[in-house]
Parts: sequence; C-alpha cells; structure tokens
Amino acid sequence: MNGARITDAVAHYHRKGESKDAVRLVRDREPDKFRWRSAVSTLASMAGRVPGRDRFRIEEPVREVVLDLPDDVLQREVVLDARRFNVDLDRGEILPVHSMGDVRRYAFLVGADVRVVERYVALPEDFMAPVDTAACAIVGRAMANHHRRRAQKIWLELPDPDSPEPRRHHHELMAERATHDADVARRWAAFAKTLLGA
Repeated sequence: MNGARITDAVAHYHRKGESKDAVRLVRDREPDKFRWRSAVSTLASMAGRVPGRDRFRIEEPVREVVLDLPDDVLQREVVLDARRFNVDLDRGEILPVHSMGDVRRYAFLVGADVRVVERYVALPEDFMAPVDTAACAIVGRAMANHHRRRAQKIWLELPDPDSPEPRRHHHELMAERATHDADVARRWAAFAKTLLGA
C-alpha cells in the first residue's frame, strides 16, 4: 500500500486481519504525532484482542519502535494510547514508576479522590508497592475531561452576562456548579500531569 496514508493502510490491514503487514508499515514510516500515533493506536487495539503468541508478534515490534522514538512526548502519548486497549508498551523505561504511597500523596496534594481511581484500576494495599502509572494517569485525564465538558455545558446554558435580563437564583446555582466542576477538572489534570512527570 505504497502512497496510502498510514492510518488508512493500517485500518485496511486491521479489517483483513493482517497484523504482520500493519506492523511492518508502522516500523517503516516516519513517526509523527497525528497519523502515525493513530496507526499505532489501531495496532494496539488489534493486539489487545488477541491472546498469546499472536499478541506478542504485534506488541514487541511496536514496543521496540516506541522505545527508539526521539520525541519523549510522542513516546509517552503512544504508551498511554496503547494502555487504553490493555496493551503495555512500557516496562518501566518510559513512564515514571510510582508507589501506592506516591499516588495517595499526589492525590492528597492536588485534592483528587483516590477512591475514584480504585474504581477503574486495581491498586495495591501495600504503601510501597508499584502502581500502574499509565492506567492511573488515564483515569486522571478521563476525569479531568469529564468535569471540564460538564462545566462548559453548564456555562453554555447560562444567559449572556451582558444581556439586560437579570440572573435568576437557579442561574447562580448553575454557575456555582460549573465553577466547581472546572475546579475538579483542574485537580484531576494536575494529578495526571504529576504522575506522568510532565
């Protein structure tokens, strides 16, 4: 599939179930933060669905390419994209390693609730045990996006502050709720950023 966009080519191979050709294409193309990253994400979704040796044949070559990336930000984002499909491209070489104690401390310092993370990620009981940094950061980002979208939706429903119409009591309550959600979004974003060392 010479000349085709990498996203289209990998999607084509994905539909046909030809992971080997998709892996070769990802390895041969120049990495960039848009199409190449999206193609690697598609490959990760393929790897996440297959067991054993077939998974290894997809995961390991991609992991080698990711480890050789010169761009630290692209490297980190590709690892997080893959983790969404339960594919672990990082074995402690890319993302910082944190203990359960670190996660609790970061959550306390920014004002995030660790119990929310525990709903989605299996966290260890031992204070010194390592945690899945990628999974915890993904939860933090997801919560930040959720609260940010909710705040923006509420703000869009409020009347224009420059309009002659006076604000009613329920408008004040809505504005308070939107401000609260925006604050919670900032806290979760800070939690994820701290975990990733960004």
